[in-house]
Amino acid sequence: MSDRVLETVPCNLCGSVESRVLQPARTGVHLSDDPSNLIRTFSSSSDERLNHRLVACVHCGLQYVSPRLRADAILEGYAGGTDEQFVSQARGREITFGKCLDVIERAANGARGRLLDIGTGGGSFPHVAEKRGWQAEGCEPNRWLCEWGLKNYGLAIRPGTVFEQHYPAGVYDVVTLWDVLEHTPDPKAEIGEIHRLLKAGGLVVINVPDVGSWMARLMGRSWIYLLDVHLYYFTRATITKLLEDSGFELVTLRPHFQWLGLGYILHRSTPQAGAAARLAQRLAMRAGIGEWQVPYWMGQTLVIARKRA
Repeated sequence: MSDRVLETVPCNLCGSVESRVLQPARTGVHLSDDPSNLIRTFSSSSDERLNHRLVACVHCGLQYVSPRLRADAILEGYAGGTDEQFVSQARGREITFGKCLDVIERAANGARGRLLDIGTGGGSFPHVAEKRGWQAEGCEPNRWLCEWGLKNYGLAIRPGTVFEQHYPAGVYDVVTLWDVLEHTPDPKAEIGEIHRLLKAGGLVVINVPDVGSWMARLMGRSWIYLLDVHLYYFTRATITKLLEDSGFELVTLRPHFQWLGLGYILHRSTPQAGAAARLAQRLAMRAGIGEWQVPYWMGQTLVIARKRA
């Protein structure tokens, strides 16, 4: 593979180029810019285990993948292709987001204003938010997911990244990123753009897999969120520092529970649990409980922060 699609990146949080290797690249695994491989690796529901080198900044502790595919190649892989597996869990996401809106509305003192969901997928969050009285919209790089949201929710999701939309500054009361920040090539720029979009006192809401959680420490290299599709791995300390350095003050930091189909959870557990997960999934489907929506937590953290005036 040519070096033109590879990049070695500094720490996105403090800018240091000094890092230590936490996990070397797996033997015999190579980065590829083949379109079919990109679509498979960087789709929303990709469950390919982390094969590439994971490092930690020696100064601030942020964990990230380096070297990695160039940002434009990653975006190309994510934007192309279909993702039926992702949208199969729309009902669970609607349940999850209803509960998340309870938390957001408490932080917003009950006010319901203008809301932007970045990386909205099929649009489940703005769909639920609109039903609660929010003026909600979303953008999404994957073209197929944008079309799915229009067909199934009647949402006109803007295709592309947030930087491609040229939204006006200071107009949003809330901006959200659900399962997004760890995928982005430049989280600091993403948070900076959100700061520009929010009104003074507006809220940013993020959920991330927490590599410092007891679940991540317990599972080690078998942690379910160590995936090729994730470029950054935050702890509560590093996500807090990123937000504070970008002009926000922390409002809340708490475990983030998601509701997903039981069969889907067992399917996603297959890389770690192998035959046991496959057997449990088959039994759940035969028993007619594979579509049961159940709470799921494997180390995810919900963060809400307020833009400083």
